[in-house]
Amino acid sequence: MIDDAELPPSTMVDAVFPLEGRTLPRDYRLALADALDAAAPWLRDLPGAGLHPVNVADTAGGDVLLSQRARLVLRVPRTHADALHALAGRELDVDGHRVRLGAPHLRELLPHNTLYAHFVAADLDEGTGGDDEAAFLAAVNAELDALGAACRRICGQRQRIRGGDGVLVGFSLMLHGLAAADALRVLEAGVGPHRRLGAGLFVPHRSAAAVGS
Repeated sequence: MIDDAELPPSTMVDAVFPLEGRTLPRDYRLALADALDAAAPWLRDLPGAGLHPVNVADTAGGDVLLSQRARLVLRVPRTHADALHALAGRELDVDGHRVRLGAPHLRELLPHNTLYAHFVAADLDEGTGGDDEAAFLAAVNAELDALGAACRRICGQRQRIRGGDGVLVGFSLMLHGLAAADALRVLEAGVGPHRRLGAGLFVPHRSAAAVGS
């Protein structure tokens, strides 16, 4: 973590829910977002709110497994964090998979020199086919420059997830060499669209090796 003694607290926080259940669909993000919308419709209208990827174990079948330590993490404005306690104990139907939320605790966003996003959506013109890494990085660079976030930008693995209007294409992204204030702005704002599906949310990371994973 970077020394951030002079920085104000982040405007966003992560609410961490224990997640009880056995399985989720392999491409679960849209179904999980829809289930959360049904349980708390106000979440969808919160500026900057997003759903972190759930840590799951792959299987040979069509589903993925939840461990006993699985967590559902929502990034929300600090001003609305207390309202999330109403979700404790709620059962969600994620495309036929039943999961239950435990009582959440709040986790502060702390600036680090290196930040990593597992998936940043490539919201590109149709002519690029959504797969043009150079165009993706150009869009990312424009957003980071607007935030004033000076850093090294490393594009990683291309991925596809199911979105509301079809398949979304994106890349993992590593940002390295961030100053504390710049890192905090990136954590608060994210990069790219589709935050509801977990796209563009950054977390601290120790090594640039993760970008290829």
